Amino acid sequence: MKQDIALEILKTGRNVFLTGSAGTGKTYILNKYIQYLKEHGIWPSIVAPTGIAASYIGGTTIHSFFGIGIKEFLTDYEIDLMTQKEYLYNRFKNLKILIIDEVSMVAPSLFELMDKILRAFKLVDVPFGGVQIVLSGDFFQLPPISKQAREIKFACQTALWKESDLKVCYMEKKFRQKDNVLVKILGEIRENNVSEESIEVFKSCHHKELSGNFKFSRLYTHNKDVDEINNQELDILDEELKIFHSINRGAKKEVERIFNTSFATPELKLKKGAIVLFIKNNQEKGYINGTLGKIIKFDKILESPVVETFSGDIITAEPMQWEVEDKKGDIVAIVKQVPLKLAWAITIHKSQGMTLDAAEIDLSNTFEVGQGYVALSRIKSIDGLKLLGLNTVALQVDTAVLNLDKIMKKMSDMNSENFNSFNEEEKQDMNRQFIIRNRGIVNELEIKKNKKELSKEKSVSTKATTKKKKGDTLKITKKLMEEKKIVAQIIKERELSEKTILKHIEQIAEKYPELDIDYLKPKKLIINKVNKAVKHINKENHKDDFLESGQMRLRAIYDYLDEKVSYEDIKLAIIFVR
Repeated sequence: MKQDIALEILKTGRNVFLTGSAGTGKTYILNKYIQYLKEHGIWPSIVAPTGIAASYIGGTTIHSFFGIGIKEFLTDYEIDLMTQKEYLYNRFKNLKILIIDEVSMVAPSLFELMDKILRAFKLVDVPFGGVQIVLSGDFFQLPPISKQAREIKFACQTALWKESDLKVCYMEKKFRQKDNVLVKILGEIRENNVSEESIEVFKSCHHKELSGNFKFSRLYTHNKDVDEINNQELDILDEELKIFHSINRGAKKEVERIFNTSFATPELKLKKGAIVLFIKNNQEKGYINGTLGKIIKFDKILESPVVETFSGDIITAEPMQWEVEDKKGDIVAIVKQVPLKLAWAITIHKSQGMTLDAAEIDLSNTFEVGQGYVALSRIKSIDGLKLLGLNTVALQVDTAVLNLDKIMKKMSDMNSENFNSFNEEEKQDMNRQFIIRNRGIVNELEIKKNKKELSKEKSVSTKATTKKKKGDTLKITKKLMEEKKIVAQIIKERELSEKTILKHIEQIAEKYPELDIDYLKPKKLIINKVNKAVKHINKENHKDDFLESGQMRLRAIYDYLDEKVSYEDIKLAIIFVR
């Protein structure tokens, strides 16, 4: 199917599955559709199964958006509890269009859970509560990782997929790979029929030296290999080693659960010059789970790493928290750690969705069909491939996917033919009715105005934007404090950093002295300890313990208390000491 036809089908409001091999422009079409919706006053929600995948489409992770933590299955009782959460109610109330990227990585159970949640919130017993769903992905790529044992691997094998009446748009023209040799090899892998000629090409790439002009990445199948390389690269750096220890609260079993289900680690070793990956979302600070960068220095006050992202942003990576809730929604364990991970090398699973000029790839220990295809389809040209090893599994694809692919192509051809049977007037009427149904804008003057505004947004300075939003964001935090939400709950609902929320609380305490915030007060013992520390530090009056403004450094209090009181408790105690 051609790109323009796929885009026109999307504009009619049909549920769509946008597919095709790597590099055929699926993300390009999604971005065009998102722009079209915004111009007509409709803002879609965009999600993906992993942080890295979400970063490429400007969205968030499925688990974060749906408020389900690390789960992929919920009971009806748990879903009912979710419907009582105001922030989720507000999020889903106006949800009209949901875009799910990299759907091949979405476990069947998670796919069905999204549907159940939206039916519950929308109070409509139709697929996804009547929300238009746009799915994008390629089932030749990596299958989802699921904790539940099921006979089926993919979302497209569920009854829900068929019930959703998805219009398949199969893109076949390649835009990423302009190298005919690589295109041929990828095509052969998709047909499960790799030729001797392609095998010879792989042999020529074995331990090949890549041109110095290439900025290459290292892709491996196993986390063990990735960790080993990253630690070796860290050792090579002739810089001071900084070690960040996590702060843990809650039962040991629940804390361990957080470490086992996230990239957070009890101990994080970093140096200036290290290549790193953010492992948490923080829209306010300008990064999401998957943002890549390089450490350029460490903050002088809190000693937090300062990262320059590959897009040129400078971000201080302050500690963030991971949580575990019980069935009632109460937080039972918290881990606070710097949200970074070494990233000279990454797993093939994490590379899905990337476009690389060149890559050093080891497929000698491939254990999952599809890994070889994903790795090879990341690069633009065979010239950019340095192959360290290859096994037979690397060039295999799932036989079930082979059969599904043939069906998808036929459905796409049929959808293209059916759509072309409509005349232009009928197509325009379908587009208009969809926009009206979703309370969008159809007036041409307003659409033109929106286009100008969207264009301006890209050029507006960060400073002006921050200034504009500051008052509103303080009011939102104040409202949550009026509802007696604790700090951890406010952080979760606002999706802001701990430092920002604590600053909000401090400002609100000064601005609204009548507001009752005693429920946030730390234990009397902690307040007394902090008070004693403040008095001692003021008396000693060491220059290093104070900022140029004269404000006492939190680090000074933290050190005086032998690191036994958290920064959060210190900050809160200071508010009440005053």
